[in-house]
Amino acid sequence: MRILIAEDDRSQAESIKSWLEMDGYSVDWVERGDYAIAAIEQHRYDCILLDRGLPKSTGDDVLTSLRQHQQNTPVIFITAKDSIDDRVKGLDLGANDYLIKPFSLEELSARIRAQLRIQQKQNTYMFEWKQLQLDSQAKSVQLNGKNIDLTAREFQILYKLMQYPERIVTREQLEESLYAWGDEIESNAIEVYIYQLRKKIGAPTIKTLRGLGYKMGE
Repeated sequence: MRILIAEDDRSQAESIKSWLEMDGYSVDWVERGDYAIAAIEQHRYDCILLDRGLPKSTGDDVLTSLRQHQQNTPVIFITAKDSIDDRVKGLDLGANDYLIKPFSLEELSARIRAQLRIQQKQNTYMFEWKQLQLDSQAKSVQLNGKNIDLTAREFQILYKLMQYPERIVTREQLEESLYAWGDEIESNAIEVYIYQLRKKIGAPTIKTLRGLGYKMGE
C-alpha cells in the first residue's frame, strides 16, 4: 500500500517516512502543497498525511482540490493547529482524521490502519480465488485452509491480482503499488516476486500474458 506525506518539516517527514516503510508501506514525500496536488493527480494513494501549513498551496487547498475531484482517499491532517475551531474546520473540509503535533509514531500507525479498515469495509476486504483466500485487513493468505507466509511485496502483488481476478494487471501497475519515488527497481523485480509467489501458491495460480501483464489463472 502506498502513502503520501505532505510535510515541509524535513526532519519530521523523514522520521515518519522511515517508520512507515518499516511497517511495510511504500511512501512518497513532498514539501509543498502544489507538489502534493501534482502527486495526487499522477498516482493513486491508499492514505495521505497532510500538514495544513504547507508552502505554495496550503493543506486546506490540497484537501479541497482532492475532494472536488471526487476522490475519497483517506486524509489525516498532521498539524500544530490545535484549537477546537481548527479541528472542526479541518474535519468539515473533508479530512478523515486530525492528529495534533507532536504525536507518537505508534499512534499515527494505528490511525492509518483504522482509516484503511474503514475503506476496506466500504468495499470488501476478503477475496477468494479457487482454493485461495486473502484477508487484506489481517494481511493473511490461506491455501486450502492453510496459512501461507508471504513477504509484504508478495502479498501486495497477490492482493492487486485478486482484487479483479478476471482483469489483466500490467507490470507498471504492480510497480506503482510496490515502489515509492526514488526506489531502485530491478529490471526483473516483478518477475522474481511472481516466481516466488508461484512457488508458494502453485504455478498455475498466476498466469502471464506476454506483453500485457498478469492475471489469476486456473
